[in-house]
Amino acid sequence: MTRALVLGGGGPVGIAWESGVIAGLAQSGVDLGQADFTMGTSAGSFVGARLALGADPKTLADPMLADQIQGEDRRPTGGSGQPADLSRLMQLMGEAQAGLRNPAEVRAEIGAFALAAQTMSENDFIASFGRSFSALPRDAWPDRGFACTAVDAETGAFKLWTKDSSVGVVRAVASSCSVPGIYPPVTLEGRRYIDGGMRSGTNADMAIGHDLVLVVAVMLDPGGSALGERIAAKFEEEIESLKSGGSTVLAITPDEASLQAFGGQNLMDFRRRPDAARAGLAQGLAYGADVKAYWA
Repeated sequence: MTRALVLGGGGPVGIAWESGVIAGLAQSGVDLGQADFTMGTSAGSFVGARLALGADPKTLADPMLADQIQGEDRRPTGGSGQPADLSRLMQLMGEAQAGLRNPAEVRAEIGAFALAAQTMSENDFIASFGRSFSALPRDAWPDRGFACTAVDAETGAFKLWTKDSSVGVVRAVASSCSVPGIYPPVTLEGRRYIDGGMRSGTNADMAIGHDLVLVVAVMLDPGGSALGERIAAKFEEEIESLKSGGSTVLAITPDEASLQAFGGQNLMDFRRRPDAARAGLAQGLAYGADVKAYWA
């Protein structure tokens, strides 16, 4: 049996929550680090890379659990130092999810928005990943099957980075985490790439063909918003495509306690990481026995 782990996007809050879920499952006897294939999008690419590179799943959330920044506002800003205006991004994401226009064309418009935005420099953005990946060679890639997603900023084409892509995992993960308007597009192979979440929050359909697929996704309450409902519908479509391909699919999404820990819709608020990690840990512990029945 082949096992795939799919980790979705969700900003710093999502990184904390997903790390907590994985740690809770590991402490319950479910080692997701043993997946045959791990694929991450945006926040999930960061978490998945750490896992695939050999981080101990049981302690994956420890840095977030020990975080002492609850009282400090570290929400990312644009290059001006002011909160980035993402209204245009939200509009375009809604158009891409609606399916009324060619999604690649809309993603190219998102890419143009990202390329024009005032953000930190690309080098500074890459350096921000240093604490977790600083010891890695430039061309390092996990030995265990790992992939992460991105989007070409100029063409809107979807890109799945794998070991065969012959790029380093640090820049690949950075490209997957490059939220348009907040972080700069990342250069790989002479092209600029943005967040893989511009295609889908999980891109779970890329795991088709595996016997068991566990999807960990930061799904928020749509709250009646058109974009939220479209994202939820896209997620369901991907789950059904996996099932149609013969996969058994397990999905873990935030429970009520986790949603409360997130504190709302802003997943970029670093102050929420400790609470999100704790909620994820509790959820992983609670789900451990059920997941183990399939994973083991």
